[in-house]
Amino acid sequence: MAFSEGIFKIMAEDTDHGTAASGNARIELLLVGMNGDLRGKQIPLDGQNKIWAGEIRLPSSTQSLDIWGDDNDDITGLSLSVGDPDGNCIPDERSLTPMPWAPEGSMQVLATMHEFDGTPSFMDPRAILASVLKRYDERGLTPVVATELEFYAVDPNWRETGRPSPPVSLTYQGEANGFQLYDMSAVDALDDYLQTVRAYAKAQGLPADATTAEFGPGQFEINLLHRPDALAAADDCIYLKRIVEQAARKHGLKSTCMAKPYSDHAGSGLHVHASVIDKDGRNILDAKGGEPRKLKSVCAGLLQTMREAQLVFAPFANSYRRFQPGSFAPVDLTWGYGHRGTAVRIPDLNGPAARIEHRVAGADANPYLLLAAILGGMLLGIDSELDPGEETTPSHTPAHTAQLTHDFLTAVDAFRLAPFIADIFGEPYQKLYGDTKRKEAITYLRTVSDFDYRTYLSRL
Repeated sequence: MAFSEGIFKIMAEDTDHGTAASGNARIELLLVGMNGDLRGKQIPLDGQNKIWAGEIRLPSSTQSLDIWGDDNDDITGLSLSVGDPDGNCIPDERSLTPMPWAPEGSMQVLATMHEFDGTPSFMDPRAILASVLKRYDERGLTPVVATELEFYAVDPNWRETGRPSPPVSLTYQGEANGFQLYDMSAVDALDDYLQTVRAYAKAQGLPADATTAEFGPGQFEINLLHRPDALAAADDCIYLKRIVEQAARKHGLKSTCMAKPYSDHAGSGLHVHASVIDKDGRNILDAKGGEPRKLKSVCAGLLQTMREAQLVFAPFANSYRRFQPGSFAPVDLTWGYGHRGTAVRIPDLNGPAARIEHRVAGADANPYLLLAAILGGMLLGIDSELDPGEETTPSHTPAHTAQLTHDFLTAVDAFRLAPFIADIFGEPYQKLYGDTKRKEAITYLRTVSDFDYRTYLSRL
């Protein structure tokens, strides 16, 4: 990979303040794990040449670790069984950004794991998304993607109490002040924190747009603008998750992208907006004032693959607590124009803004795997003319629609058996991800919870 000469100048200076880097400045080389976690190495700036030369290595199994950090060698055979071999961490120059929370001049860069023969690792989420984008490129098409991330800011006492609670500024006598949807007083109450989030996003060049208060106490949403580069859009999202956490630390808070941190408050989603342009820059989903056949076909492709890919949209046991009747997390596999109760919404059908909004994923989803699944489903509707079924409207809900599952293990089994998943993610990753998540699901089912004790112990 060739890197511009300007990279080394950028690394030696603080791009935000224009001053020389401090003696403690560093560069962090980051790999994206299976669960959207960031792992890597922290290197002094004077050792940065090793990064750009592609000389940084980590065990390939780094990207097979489960939510507890276990390599599960007994079920994957990818760690000690084969000697836990290294892979090369190849940095993506485009993802180089400052770390405004770190010593002045510090930077971070995302990398893709490669085998020593130069091929991307089958375990690397960035490489999986890149392989889907290659299919679009072969058709002369480019996805245009934006994400909307919801998250909670919580009080820092969560480690002592063992459960989250809203920041004190949003409570009265320890209880939440009620729903806060679009409530500017909630924004004002945490303005210092949100200002830091915005400042960090600006320093990193993220295309952050609106910030809104959502339903839950301390819940917010930040919209990222559309990019004609889905890999960069996923990078933006993963960096935004890190930003909200680092800003929370600065203000003595904790942020969380758990899908459902509170039983009695709204879950957090990760909505995706997507359109597709051809080589002449025309939006192929544009209905031009007529019948939106391509848009409807793309919706159908997404709906047909949604249950098979639900494990990507809802990757943890907690994720399934979002899918409740009457909530904004869709359960029915439906579509509609401007209807926020559907799994796939069409916000606009005419002009350059014609697009779909995928509303199923939780904030806990891995952005790279999420976009790979969505863009893979859209490809089915691009390559064929598919029927999404009846439209959902304010006055009409189709009867007998298929539904997403409420059960983690059911989603795991659907993922492991789906030909669509094997095609998009590759059979080796389908097995790795499916087997790892099955272990997590079985562990969850075997764990006797506080609910079990409170409900059954005294009665049975």
